[in-house]
Amino acid sequence: MEDSVDRVIAQWARVRPDIDVSPMGVLGRLSRLTRLFERELQRVFTRHGLHPGEFDLLATLRRADVDGRGLTAGQLADSAMVTSGAITNRLDRLLAKDLITRETDPHSRRTIRVALTPHGHEVIDAALLDHVANEERLLRAMTARQREQLAGLLRVLLHDNEDQA
Repeated sequence: MEDSVDRVIAQWARVRPDIDVSPMGVLGRLSRLTRLFERELQRVFTRHGLHPGEFDLLATLRRADVDGRGLTAGQLADSAMVTSGAITNRLDRLLAKDLITRETDPHSRRTIRVALTPHGHEVIDAALLDHVANEERLLRAMTARQREQLAGLLRVLLHDNEDQA
């Protein structure tokens, strides 16, 4: 089974046989799959009136707010791995959509807590179901064992490269 990256590698082998371009096989496929998958993921988010970053924040609130008190903007920024400016813009949009509340912490007036509204709970729960079904569809060509192997291999790469960042 040949793909578009195989054709690129074969072209390089003809014109520059002195260079080992095998890393392109991995990174080229990761790059192309990322673009394809992001487009497919965006379709689901759009159906729920969300952008990917908004989905990430709602999902973070849903999975990490165990006591119902919400999370601080700092906790959200750490979980989402984005700047506080990006968090502020996303929070403003989510607030305008009535998906979150943003209130001063009663124990510390300098701390703002962000929590899901009831509508926010409904939206993220529905979006999450569609998102997971979409991810399942995108991975349908692989067996459970292959997915497990791929996840393990990608974990090695991610761990090594996150440490360098």
